[in-house]
Amino acid sequence: MPRVTEYPTSQEGPQPAAAAATPAQGGPGLPAGAGAAADGRGRGASGGGCADELGHGKAPAPAAEGVRDTGASGAGPVRAHADGGIGPDVPRQRRTRDGAAARNASAAAAPALPDTAPGGAAGPAPEAAPAAPQPPPPGPDDACDPLPDANADAAAEGGADPAAAEGASPARREGDRLRFVGAATRRIARGIDLDEIVLGLCRATVPTFSDAILVYLRDPLPVGDERPVGPVVLRLRRTDRLRPIDDLTGAEGAGAAGGAGELDFSQLPLLGPQGDLPAAELCEIMPGGALAEVLRGVRPVFGSSAGAQDALPELLGAGHPLPRGRRAILAPLRGRRRVIGAAVFLRSPERPAFEQNDLLVAAQLATHTALGIDKAVLYGREAYIADELQRTMLPDSLPQPTGVRLASRYLPAAETARVGGDWYDAIPLPGSRVALVVGDVMGHSMTSAAIMGQLRTTAQTLAQLDLPPAEVLHHLDEQAQRLGSDRMATCLYAVYDPVSHRITIANAGHPPPVLLHLGGRAEVLRVPPGAPIGVGGVDFEAVELDAPAGATLLLYTDGLVESRLRDVWTGIDQLRERLATTAQLTGLDHPPPLEALCDDVLDMLGPGDRDDDIALLAARFDGIAPSDVAYWFLDPEETAPGRARRFARRALARWGLEELEDSVELLVSEVVTNAVRYAERPVTLRLLRTDVLRCEVGDDSPQLPRQRRARETDEGGRGLFLVNRMARRWGATRLSSGKVVWFELAIPAGHERR
Repeated sequence: MPRVTEYPTSQEGPQPAAAAATPAQGGPGLPAGAGAAADGRGRGASGGGCADELGHGKAPAPAAEGVRDTGASGAGPVRAHADGGIGPDVPRQRRTRDGAAARNASAAAAPALPDTAPGGAAGPAPEAAPAAPQPPPPGPDDACDPLPDANADAAAEGGADPAAAEGASPARREGDRLRFVGAATRRIARGIDLDEIVLGLCRATVPTFSDAILVYLRDPLPVGDERPVGPVVLRLRRTDRLRPIDDLTGAEGAGAAGGAGELDFSQLPLLGPQGDLPAAELCEIMPGGALAEVLRGVRPVFGSSAGAQDALPELLGAGHPLPRGRRAILAPLRGRRRVIGAAVFLRSPERPAFEQNDLLVAAQLATHTALGIDKAVLYGREAYIADELQRTMLPDSLPQPTGVRLASRYLPAAETARVGGDWYDAIPLPGSRVALVVGDVMGHSMTSAAIMGQLRTTAQTLAQLDLPPAEVLHHLDEQAQRLGSDRMATCLYAVYDPVSHRITIANAGHPPPVLLHLGGRAEVLRVPPGAPIGVGGVDFEAVELDAPAGATLLLYTDGLVESRLRDVWTGIDQLRERLATTAQLTGLDHPPPLEALCDDVLDMLGPGDRDDDIALLAARFDGIAPSDVAYWFLDPEETAPGRARRFARRALARWGLEELEDSVELLVSEVVTNAVRYAERPVTLRLLRTDVLRCEVGDDSPQLPRQRRARETDEGGRGLFLVNRMARRWGATRLSSGKVVWFELAIPAGHERR
């Protein structure tokens, strides 16, 4: 449902009645040709933004150009209203018990249009504006789209203007109108998204220009040059209104409501019985209908005009009470390409009706709003594309390899720049190892994100080849040079082995990682810095360090530790102290939770520290105990499968997993038989007991096995079929020295490690 904003009113004493005056045609205080622009005989201040978008007609001209401020005004001082509009300070009135007309408090803030006495002129009469060109005939798209791109003009209905306050200076009142338009358009332009722009229009016009407003927008809104398909539907996006003056408490309010104490809405036809704005939420525009013709004309029209009398019921709904006379303005909202909605301005009987020049004001407001909505929709689409690009470039979820737990965070540089070149990754490797990667491409733009995606894909491919960390960085450097001479990035690549409790790290110009030990000591690892990726011709060096069980390794990008307020080494020292403090709070016997640790690390960022993207990857080393590992070398002989079965039975008996003997013996025999068939060097067999039982068989043949369906007459070809049916998971990974085939079996429930 659309959101509704109410503005409170207050009661003041009665005001002197306004003297009636008969205005001249075209609106006082404007050049003679300005009035013709509003009724279809020329183009004035309202004509440029709506109908001249594609080059038809002339550029808009200021409505009061050449009008001098005489300074003799009887309308009182001019005040800047809280909603951004500017208008004369008109006292507010209330309704008396005898039913006399009174003015609403907030509604009187709208500046009245200047009038001229019969036979007189308010200012100099320049030459009449040239006649507007005729609208082009409907194109082939007009038949399927009732709101075409055609730049047609609409003839607004003319007529006599209502009476104005006695003694008001036309020049002064016209200046107030121009100041209001300037303040209102500035408020609308401040919005950056769709809701802010629509809210700016509502707050700028209610109560300064109108007592109520209804804003309808296309559903869905077209983006850029997209051509909508299907019927055109308008959805009520927002409504704002004044609170009825009868909706008061106390003796005066009860008296005004009547002796029965019920509210009397007879003088407020634009409000429903509950004080709301009864309007249809959805409206489908029928081709060739009255509403389609009014919106096709682009220019605002009075609600009392011939076309609007049929268009308003179609837009608002058949049951909506329509105000009489010039108390409604229907203004199409036209963007850069097409009409994208409509705005309805309404005034209650307690204030003067709309004048001819109010059409110019409505046109300016509608034009600025529509163009702002167009830009907001385009910005929203770009932000969506950026979010999707960044989301697909980063891993959706981290793997859970054996012996290590992982957590990650990513923060963009700003909400308006949601893409960047920072990335992180965790890649499972053969032998229950895992590769930990974090990198940072220079900049935080779409180009940086695209380069980051290419480098991340390259790193994943190289990791699957089981290359050493230094070799991975060397190939990444070559890939960055192929992408361009200015493609620079930093990267840190580490491989953790949970069996040996060791980690191998190679660095390419990246900040060093921090290792948080189980006792609470935080250590900045001494890793050779290396040159950034993309420099070329530089060797990378890898170091192998201890990774004790219970320790936490923190990989990060420079956005976490470097900003305009601190250098990188100061930030690293602060990070180390923060990790040590967090570990002491959770106790020295057990490490802090990973997710809470990541959040606590990001909390160290203060105001002004977010100058760059931030990628964070935390790894908790649990490791695999030596008692849970069984490792053997088998010569590539015919007796190797039998020896493998005996070794497997011994390990299962030691671990108390005799229930798995039959399955493990069968699967180990099949996998080792395939390895011995192609191997020339000793075959490796390793069993790992963690939350699952994992078996790994390695040989020096690079050819990966593939599952195939054996025929009834074939003597072989059923080994991998059995592995696929009986194992929980299985796979094969090519190594630089051969391959590894592995499978996993679930450990029976209730089993406890010995």
